Amino acid sequence: MIEMINKKILTLLLLLLAAGTAGLAQDEKPAPTTIQPTIMAIPFTPEGRSLRQNFERNDILRIAITKVKEAFDDRGVNTIDFRAKLKQLNNTGALTDEQQRSIKDDVVALSGADIYVEVEAKKNHSSTGNSVTVIMTAYDAFSGESLANKVSTSPKFKTTNFAKLTEKAVEAEIDNLLNTIQEKFNDIVENGRTIVLNIGLSEDADYDFDAEVDDSGDLLSDLIEDWVQDASFKNYYHLQGVTDTKMIFDLVKIPLKDDRGRSYRVSKFGARFKKFLKSKGLDASRVINGNNLVFTLK
Repeated sequence: MIEMINKKILTLLLLLLAAGTAGLAQDEKPAPTTIQPTIMAIPFTPEGRSLRQNFERNDILRIAITKVKEAFDDRGVNTIDFRAKLKQLNNTGALTDEQQRSIKDDVVALSGADIYVEVEAKKNHSSTGNSVTVIMTAYDAFSGESLANKVSTSPKFKTTNFAKLTEKAVEAEIDNLLNTIQEKFNDIVENGRTIVLNIGLSEDADYDFDAEVDDSGDLLSDLIEDWVQDASFKNYYHLQGVTDTKMIFDLVKIPLKDDRGRSYRVSKFGARFKKFLKSKGLDASRVINGNNLVFTLK
């Protein structure tokens, strides 16, 4: 009898222990995973040159871009093939000699990349051996803000295998580049992207920022600052200065993604601000240059 009671007690304890363990397992939350950016390597092209011709005619640059992409791929990074996007633009007839200034912007916008890395490559010849120097500069694709820069030169070898030299140059700094990119991208995810908002008045405007434009009794400058505070990511902004005719927000944070999970572009913030101005009976023109948003009130 005692033995049977002991068995029942032991069985009960085991059941209670199992139930407690199951409860703990349900309460446990998976460790947060790091969000990785999607990256595209593109050729650096000096002002006035054709991006397409620079890529197609520069063998060492094509090799460098390929090696950078391969290095990212080997580390499990989501990458986008620049050559494929360039071909896609070619197929749509979007690339003409008259459009060279906008080609890079078109490729980046079409790619959907979070970050693009401009790659430069140069062959170095000497009597003691040849080498390759690779410069990799990472930018936020939506604001144009510089995120990271690495310069690497391969060791000198008496060889004409520049593809191998390029690979050695890329491998020497790719981890440092990626670590810096990931660190900056994590900050963007947590704190938002930075844009600059400049607001001015046209010469023929018949009001200034000290004017009252609605029934609230607030000055126009106060209404704008309140809107920027509400619209900025986590209400994080900084007003550099305000005069009768100018307002400069040197830092306004916008989110990485919108409520539908799509990339939140600078233009979307601008569109929202323009609607706000319209609600106050004000018209304005808008110019976007990288992460700079310029409004001129009429």
